[in-house]
Amino acid sequence: MTLYLYFARRFAASFLGLFLVFLLLSGLIEMIEVLRRFDSSDVGFFEILRLTALKLPKGLYQILPLVVMLATLFLFLSLAKSSEMVVARAAGRSALRSLLAPIAVALIVGVLGVAVFNPIVAATSKQYEVLANKYSNGKSSILSVSREGLWLRQGSADGQTVIRADQANLDGTELYNVTFIGFALDGLPSYRIEAKSARLETGAWVATNAKEWRFESGENAELTSKISQELMIPSDLTADQIRDGFGAPSSIPIWELPAFIKRLERAGFSARRHQVWLQTELAQPLLLATMVIIGAGFTMRHTRFGRTGVMILFAVGLGFSIYFIRNLAQILGENGQIPILLAAWATPVAGLMLALAIILHMEDG
Repeated sequence: MTLYLYFARRFAASFLGLFLVFLLLSGLIEMIEVLRRFDSSDVGFFEILRLTALKLPKGLYQILPLVVMLATLFLFLSLAKSSEMVVARAAGRSALRSLLAPIAVALIVGVLGVAVFNPIVAATSKQYEVLANKYSNGKSSILSVSREGLWLRQGSADGQTVIRADQANLDGTELYNVTFIGFALDGLPSYRIEAKSARLETGAWVATNAKEWRFESGENAELTSKISQELMIPSDLTADQIRDGFGAPSSIPIWELPAFIKRLERAGFSARRHQVWLQTELAQPLLLATMVIIGAGFTMRHTRFGRTGVMILFAVGLGFSIYFIRNLAQILGENGQIPILLAAWATPVAGLMLALAIILHMEDG
């Protein structure tokens, strides 16, 4: 047990050290990106720091498998160089048994990352988007789904329009039982339109069976209301903007994601993208354990065997390959080309089996 605790402590120290290094590097990179995006004359230095701090957790969370891989390489290279692995083998500990402690730490990191770090990333990402939209001084459109239905806001030079609908088609370009409420630049409502349905076309919503009320001073809105078979409501929205209006699935805490998926499906939207993300997050601890086994498989050899640099390159190359294949499978799953569970779990499981085969061949074969 003492030996396992020693390996676990060494791996945790390596992981934390590398995590701090990547924290500093990512902070500098994110600050440069924020400075490039926003005009420094409009956004002060402290706001730049605030935006950088809000954007930083998402970048760190994305490279978590890479940090685990490098921590594994650092650990077993140092153990091999000091001949501690030789002593462990002489004491009757096989390669796989020596890996139990680092794998346990990686699984704990993965579980904590999904359960704790994921909600932090979601909160900071959402706040970053709010501030970024505030400082960009551009027209905005925000979409949300609640128990009351679909809510959409579109902006223009003349003011804002709030749209509410009971349901929508899969891409949000056709709304049913829809209400449009327009607001002037002074924030007061200027019109209200209720329609049986509304279809998004280039430059406008086309509402069918619509009734329009205009709120003008000194006039009765009901007396001046109009009923139209078709009514054009100007809009610069596109189907892509509506789809992207949900935001990335990473901006939703994993604890709230199942309920959000249900609301999406109830509103008529496809929740496949969020379902793939949910399963991918659940598979994260397994991916981190796979990275540990891959890193150890190429670096548990004693340094006197030579070719250490080549082995490190093999380990890093295989780790990056699994990481990018997982991202590719995630994209294919979001597009509906492969099943959701296959998109999320196939790469970590296949990587784990490959890593075990490598370590059994190189160490115990």
